[in-house]
Amino acid sequence: MIPMEYVLILSSILFAIGAAGVILKKNAIIVLMSIELMLNSANINLVAFSSYFGDGRGQAFALFSMGIAAAEVAVGLAILLNLNKLRK
Repeated sequence: MIPMEYVLILSSILFAIGAAGVILKKNAIIVLMSIELMLNSANINLVAFSSYFGDGRGQAFALFSMGIAAAEVAVGLAILLNLNKLRK
């Protein structure tokens, strides 16, 4: 089994990369991808702690979070496409 510290370090690094992408980049698609990276790092934490404590609720919550993240990206891309269409 992978030690909990390694998983938390990986999750922290992914979250930091996502936060840097949100703060530093101006491209909307890259910002959406960075937000996805941050949500995935939170899901890694949920699954890791769920496995550590032997409880399935964290994994179930991670599945719901992934569904909400997919809907967020779909709505965000639709808004971007409409804005791009209006500008041209």
